[in-house]
Amino acid sequence: MKSLKFWFITGSQHLYGEETLKEVAQHSKEIVQFFNQQKEIEYEILYKPIVTTPEEILNIMIEANGDINCAGVITWMHTFSPSKMWINGLKAINKPMLHLHTQFNKEIPWDTIDMDFMNTNQSAHGDREHGFIFTRMGIKRKVIVGYYQDSKVIKRIGKWLNVAAVAYKGTDIKIMRLGDNMREVAVTEGDKVEAQIKLGWHVNTYSVGELAERVDFVSDRQVDLLLKEYKEKYIFEDDLFEDSSQLESIRYQAKLEIALRSMLEEGGFGGFTDTFEDLHGLQQLPGLASQRLMEMGYGFGPEGDWKVAAMVRIMKMISGNKGTSVMEDYTYHLETGNEAILGAHMLEVCPTLADSTPKIEVHDLDIGGKEAPARLTFNGKEGKAICVSLVDMGGRLRLIVLDVEAIKSSHDMPKLPVASVLWKPMPNMLDGAEAWIYAGGAHHTVFSYEVTAEEMMDWAELMDIECIYINKNTTIPKLKRELAINELLWKFK
Repeated sequence: MKSLKFWFITGSQHLYGEETLKEVAQHSKEIVQFFNQQKEIEYEILYKPIVTTPEEILNIMIEANGDINCAGVITWMHTFSPSKMWINGLKAINKPMLHLHTQFNKEIPWDTIDMDFMNTNQSAHGDREHGFIFTRMGIKRKVIVGYYQDSKVIKRIGKWLNVAAVAYKGTDIKIMRLGDNMREVAVTEGDKVEAQIKLGWHVNTYSVGELAERVDFVSDRQVDLLLKEYKEKYIFEDDLFEDSSQLESIRYQAKLEIALRSMLEEGGFGGFTDTFEDLHGLQQLPGLASQRLMEMGYGFGPEGDWKVAAMVRIMKMISGNKGTSVMEDYTYHLETGNEAILGAHMLEVCPTLADSTPKIEVHDLDIGGKEAPARLTFNGKEGKAICVSLVDMGGRLRLIVLDVEAIKSSHDMPKLPVASVLWKPMPNMLDGAEAWIYAGGAHHTVFSYEVTAEEMMDWAELMDIECIYINKNTTIPKLKRELAINELLWKFK
């Protein structure tokens, strides 16, 4: 990812003379230099010579297409750049695009401003001309407005570059499905061919028997080394590793982790799925193993849910593998005025959500008919977050993004040994759940404290898929109208 670059292209024309063009070029270089010094901007931005003719614009766009390390293009019109010059170049470009609407000068130099200054610093209308041709041609792009040194502008630029880089590289994602979907479940199904055409994801099934064979070849020394890591990293009851049956459960999860990781690394996979209905040859459903692999940055989907596995991977890439996990809306707290959702899963919630050091525990699962698996238990942190669901609407994909507020529970759950998060959906529990159901959102989601709704909407736009955003301003009538309009817009797109 860090080998990716973004090209900074400044538009002008020859109307103003060579001295003005030299000044425009110098200003552009200084802006690029400033961006590359900001910690919020993690990708290198490359200054490119200013473009002043249709031929120069077309050539630089073709050159950007041909550079595998170019993840996107940033355009800025320092002066007025007639947009008809840009038509062929914009028709040719196939990389993510950011239209930066800024000025080199922060304030108007009231005492010295003259026509020379006005001719050179024309972003206020030069970028409007540039924006028109994007809109006229129906080209999607990100627009960020503000002084280039402003902290909010820098932060927004950094976040968009990261999302664009993930969108560019995320088309290489491969998901390993161990077994099929949970039987008779609808929302975890989907058109894998459509997903590959639209998103570039490779989703293929592999035998659970191959995993079982690999587990058998894991050595005791490998397991011992991993158990040492568990003891250093997590907390546990004093007698846990002295109880032979519980110790064996932990050792078996370590074997699963090692075997799964070897398959993921050898196949170049970014994520995987399993299902408790297909565990032939395995003693346990991967619990601690799945949590550990998500903690490393892999995507995971339970019950064969390959869409959520891929989205976990995408959002872990966007978040830098911080505060992001697969999640499931498990049960409601419907106390009037204090409604909330308890999110959890049988075993597999990523410890990057934990508010304190996770604990290793071994308990029966009561589903799947296998041995009691080890898992990490913890409570999630408090704070703002989002829940994200990707669903197949039949002929198109829909991304649903929900703003939530994770809260601290005032109750312990001593008989529920799972990792969990308690949250309030926006705009409130009842309307939020109603909106989610109208939108067709799944019960499996990706929960993240780090990724923002704006980043996910940017990703959806870059991937050219529908996006529904449920937030504090959502009302059911407005949402139903949006869904009805989208049904027409996206069905014939």
